[in-house]
Formats: sequence, structure tokens, C-alpha cells
Amino acid sequence: MQGAQLETLLRGAEGRSALEIVRLIGERFGERAGLACSFGAEDVVLVDLLCRAGARSRVFAIETGRLHEATYEAMDRIREHYGTQIDVYYPRHEDVERMLALGGPYSFRKSLEARHECCRVRKVEPLERALSGLAAWMTGLRREQSVTRAAVETIERDEAHNGIVKINPLIDWTSDQVWDYIREHKVPYNRLHDEGFPSIGCEPCTRAVAPGEHPRAGRWWWESPEHKECGLHVQTESS
Repeated sequence: MQGAQLETLLRGAEGRSALEIVRLIGERFGERAGLACSFGAEDVVLVDLLCRAGARSRVFAIETGRLHEATYEAMDRIREHYGTQIDVYYPRHEDVERMLALGGPYSFRKSLEARHECCRVRKVEPLERALSGLAAWMTGLRREQSVTRAAVETIERDEAHNGIVKINPLIDWTSDQVWDYIREHKVPYNRLHDEGFPSIGCEPCTRAVAPGEHPRAGRWWWESPEHKECGLHVQTESS
């Protein structure tokens, strides 16, 4: 998308609600837009918004091979509740085999570089395939979630993924707004949220948080907060 087109899209989204933004993206891109769904609270809200907006945007998931059982259950519940097709992308088996042969099943805890490599194999490379052919992708990012997301915009050019348009309709929402929406609209959600997991990723890399802890304290809890991203959401100077 050219700069002038992106500016037009930004102006069109200014002051609109999340539902209106989702509808706008659906009208502008149709099936060339996709929602990356990890079946956390924000993502299931977006699935509900897509359905309410009548948007034809695709819904896709990255199946890393190490998800929680509850996440698979949530995937089935969402599919059945909305009648939504969910395209699932898996890591390349040869890359997983090579990584495990070199470092073992818990190599990601040995260093930040090793953890990034695990995320690259299990998440980033499948995402690149999922985004191939799309003009835009939608995420459930919120600024409130972490220091690594404070500068994210509602609509931006994702230079880390070949300049694709990235849409974050819930960027200004609070956690309370997310849960108010889920309760009001009876949106199916991952049961791990009721077990102390505000943020949900791969099973070995996610734990429940204690009262008073930051919501993302349970993600890669052995690392510093500024490192807690997996490579799916990379901020660049031009984004």
C-alpha cells in the first residue's frame, strides 16, 4: 500500500469504534485481510467483531505444537460458536527437528537468542506463510499490555512483514473493556483466563500470575520485560 493510500485509511479510521474499524477493513480488503488469532481474550473479541461487522476477513492461527490443551478447546468452541473457518499454520517439521536435535526440548531457556530461535521456528516462519498474499492483518494488541507495545498505532505499515498494513482495533482498550465486552456478548473464551492466565502463549513459556503481578509477568517469566516479544510484533523505526 502506498503512503497516500495508508493516510486515507488512517483518516477513515480516525475516531471510529473497534467495530467500525473492523467493518472498514472488511470493506477495504475483504478476504485479503486476516485476523491472527491465538484465542486469548482480545482475539476472541475480534472474532466476534468480525462476525458482527459481516467482514469476510480470514481467521488464521499459528499452531506451534506446544499450545495449552485449553487453547485447543477454545479453538473448537470459537469455530463451532461462530461457524468460522480457521486456517491453521504449523512450523516446518524439518526446522523443529533440527532445533531439537541441536538444543533439546527446552533449548529456549538457555539464552535469549535460543528463545528467539524457538519463536522464529514455531511462530514467525509460519506467520510469514500465513501473511503471504494478504494485504492487511489484524491483531489484538493493546498498549496497556506491555512496555514493548506502548508505541503501537491503530493502523500502521508493518515493515517487519514486507510493508503489509497492520490493524490493531483494540489498541486503546483496557482489560476491563475487553472483559466487559466478552461478558456482554457472551463470547466463548479460553478457560485459562479463569485460572490466573491473563496472557496465554505456548505451555512451557506461560504460567499463571499472582495477584498484583503485571498481566504479562507469566510470559517468559525468566526474561526482562523489554524482551517479552516473540518476533510476531516487531517495532521498527519506520513503523
